[in-house]
Formats: sequence, structure tokens, C-alpha cells
Amino acid sequence: MTGVQGGGTPGARGQGTAGRVALVGGGPGPLDLLTVRALRLLRAADVVIADRLGPAAEIRAELRPDALLVDVGKRPGHHPVPQERISALLVEHALAGRAVVRLKGGDPFVLGRGGEEVLACRAAGIEVEVVPGISSSLAVPQAAGIPVTHRGTSAGVHVVSGHDAAGPHGPSPATLAALADDSVTTVVLMGVRTLPALVAAARAHGVPGERPVAIIENGHTPRQRTTLTTLERAVRAAEEAQVRSPAVIVIGEVARPGLLGAEPPALEEEPAVLGAGVLAGAPVGLPAVPFAPPVAPRAPSVASLAPTVGSADASTLVTGLSATGPGA
Repeated sequence: MTGVQGGGTPGARGQGTAGRVALVGGGPGPLDLLTVRALRLLRAADVVIADRLGPAAEIRAELRPDALLVDVGKRPGHHPVPQERISALLVEHALAGRAVVRLKGGDPFVLGRGGEEVLACRAAGIEVEVVPGISSSLAVPQAAGIPVTHRGTSAGVHVVSGHDAAGPHGPSPATLAALADDSVTTVVLMGVRTLPALVAAARAHGVPGERPVAIIENGHTPRQRTTLTTLERAVRAAEEAQVRSPAVIVIGEVARPGLLGAEPPALEEEPAVLGAGVLAGAPVGLPAVPFAPPVAPRAPSVASLAPTVGSADASTLVTGLSATGPGA
């Protein structure tokens, strides 16, 4: 069932006039990673139709008191509001003269079905604007200290949906070629469920088993956790770490521990817990290396660096995030 929050009658100021739609990229989650244009449109919106990912949980305080917030978020295996209905909602509210923001996680045009929503609006004669957002394919690896390109290591990025591995013929030739090229980084979105199929196809295609793999869960949130492993051990590592969506999978040499100079703890030692804005792999007990600007005041603060409870598999390094504040 569609979740609706807010009060008043949205769009009263726009009755009798043509409405408009803005597809807004919400970025990887934190409110302060929205663009200035995105925030301006949200503050002026009559209706906001929001995904589960992105800054939807923080956005209520930024909206007008009479704005309508409609939750159409999807979860793995649970799509309460079909895509066709989402597109219809955009058209219905815009035809009623309302300023509509479709708030999407990441970027609307990076595996976000934004093109389908643009087509639906244009078919109805609705003015539509697309506002770019920071894609999780770039931002989530970055949050874990992983550059998707790095001079002398990777000169290109292949971004693919995990569904690419789930078809009857397995991953596309383009994905297999990217996995086999050690100068290309492959970033997989929505790939937790299909990881075994992707790994099996890659190994059958001759991709080396020692190819580095990083799985970053809940990027840019207090629950962020990174599992560092290799292609041949990735499935077992994900099972042992109980990896869950949302997660971004990075396959390539850029995921090799220590690439940017901070060596991780030895794999036989306990995992490291890293705070937001530090390089993944910084040894426990040593000063963290900042790599991002300070977060906004409303973002959760990091309590400390500390070892996690438990031990790591010899093939896997798991790093997590420890924080205080809302959502910790």
C-alpha cells in the first residue's frame, strides 16, 4: 500500500494551471549530498514521491508543511507500488496542477528507471526536468575508501545491475569482458541475490579467482560495512558475513586492500570498525585518515574506532561503521 504523509490539500496554489514533474537524484543517502537544485525543488514541491533509498527519511523537515509525501519504496522481493503505478501517480498529480518531485536514490538515469518516468510524463504532455544525483555506483565505493578508477590500476568502469547475471544466458558479453579486463572496474548494483551466478559465470569465463572483490553494505549510513575478499571466495564470504541489501559490489584491482596506502589489519586478526569519512582498511589503533568533508550537523557523529566482536575468516576482511545518533 502506498504510504502517504503530510497534511492539507497539496497543489491548492496550482489549481487550474499545468503542473510539472522533476525527477530528482537523491544521491547515496545523506541529505547534505543532495545538489542545491534538488533541495530547492523539494522545498517548493506540492507532492514528493519518494524511493526507499536516498535521503527520504530526512526529507520531511525540508518540505512545506502542506506538502504530500508518498512512499513508493521497493525492497528486494517486495514491490508494493508497481512502476506503472508510480508513473501514473506522477502524471495524476501534475495534471492536477501540482509541482511534483520524484525523489530517487542515486541518479535517476543510472539503473533508476528514470527514462520510463520521463516517457510517461511526456506522453501525457507534462513538463519534466531531470536533476542529477550522485550515483551509489561511485559514492558507495568511495565511502569505503575505494576509487573506481585509479591511475595505473583502472582506467574504466562498467556499471551493471545484478539482474544482468540472473537471465537464462547469464551475464551479458559486455559484463564478462569487463570482469576479464584487469584494467576495468566492475560495479554491481542490486547484486547480492545474484552474486553466486555472477561469480560462477566469471570463473567459467576465465576471470582469475584472486581478482579482488569488495561488498559495501548500507553505504554512507551508520550501518556501513565492507567485506573485502576475492572472486573465488566471494560467495562464501558473503554468506559468512550475512551480507544483506542494499549493497554495492566492486570487482577489480581497485578493491585490493592497501591500494591507497592504508594497510588493513592482517586477515587472521579481528575486523576493523571504521567511522564515516575514513579510509577503509586503516589499522585499528592508528589515526584515521580523513578523506571526505565533515558531515552536516544533523548527520550522526562517529563515536570511536574499535575492534568488532568475533573473528574474520582467513579469506575475508569485514569492516563496519560505529556511530552514535539517530539510526545507530
